[in-house]
Amino acid sequence: MIEDVRWFAGIDWATRSHSVCLLDAEGRQVAQHAFDHGGAGLTELRDWLLEKTKAAPGEIAVAIEMPHGPVVEMLLEHGFVVFAINPKQLDRFRDRFTVAGAKDDRRDAHVLGASLRTDRAAFRRLVADDAAMIELREWSRLADELQQERTRLANRLRQQLWRYYPQTTKLTDDVADEWFLALWEKVPTPASAVKASEKAIAAVLRDYRIRRLNAATVLGTLREAPLFVAPGTTEAACAHIRSLAARLHLVNRQIKEAHQNLDRLCAELEGEEHPSGQSAEQCDVTILRSWPGIGRINLATLLAEAAEPLRRRDYHALRALAGAAPVTRQSGKQRFVIRRLACNRRLQSALHHWSRVAIQHDAASRRRYDALRRKGHGHARALRSVGDRLLFALCTTLKRQIPYDADPNGTITSANG
Repeated sequence: MIEDVRWFAGIDWATRSHSVCLLDAEGRQVAQHAFDHGGAGLTELRDWLLEKTKAAPGEIAVAIEMPHGPVVEMLLEHGFVVFAINPKQLDRFRDRFTVAGAKDDRRDAHVLGASLRTDRAAFRRLVADDAAMIELREWSRLADELQQERTRLANRLRQQLWRYYPQTTKLTDDVADEWFLALWEKVPTPASAVKASEKAIAAVLRDYRIRRLNAATVLGTLREAPLFVAPGTTEAACAHIRSLAARLHLVNRQIKEAHQNLDRLCAELEGEEHPSGQSAEQCDVTILRSWPGIGRINLATLLAEAAEPLRRRDYHALRALAGAAPVTRQSGKQRFVIRRLACNRRLQSALHHWSRVAIQHDAASRRRYDALRRKGHGHARALRSVGDRLLFALCTTLKRQIPYDADPNGTITSANG
């Protein structure tokens, strides 16, 4: 328990070694030491804390900037009380101890421990996540990275097509799609399009189940008047595209694998929240799924990036993390409200897309969006306001353990009762 804490330690983590400062309940520095990063070093850190304090792990509070990683996991696994703080807040606490702007690892470790002792409310207590949640977070972030890589490769591919074969981009907006890559491999140049048969094109469309286009339309587009290019340009662009296509095939496969794992892990979490004999109790994953605009990606992002606020049903923490809470600055007679920039970018993006889809499928969200637009709010600002309201309603449904439901007039009955 936090009330049992009698010792405070600050850890300034680094890549190769971690500086640790230990203080007693009165704030006196007891010891300071640096430990190498590695299995032996972290074991030595644990034993050093226990030996110096002669106390149980639950009586030692540890402050650290990094809210995750092997140091945090080791401490939580052995029962230490671990707190995290934003580096920007730590920078302000550092000014208490030096006005000259001095900074080093030993000083930062001392600042962390001393600040935790005097200003515990500014720190966030960390808890160990279960294995499924850790795996879900990793797959969610990996899927996001892969999607960004896919976008970068697609932009480069489109640029190469623009050099010698721009008519191909009229067929689709997604040049990284597997069917388009297969089509390009069949007809990589305007000259090959002249010789291509409708049967070969139809086979590609059939294999990838493309029904919005037919072979005649595709061939007609590919056979449009070609560009006049310098000798060697077509060959150079084709060589570049072959390299890009190979990487896109790999990224597409990895994205598919990541999405399959996201579905699997969300299903596992949903199953864990339905223990036998309690089927009447609605689980959090089921409630999240019931909201319009929360699909596979947004569901995984919310669970991975906001697990603790969702568990506490903490609306204010959620809106701050997602960038929906505005920032008010007031001094004397001046007062203005600005957009929050200090937030979780992935959670901010998830809320944006959730709101964007919600105004298309939820009448109440649409009415709110239209009202904000009539007041002169921009599209992005209106979506943030809609998202802010959605977070409030979501926390209400989670507290009541009932899924989203809307009456024909678009009222969220589960949130409004």
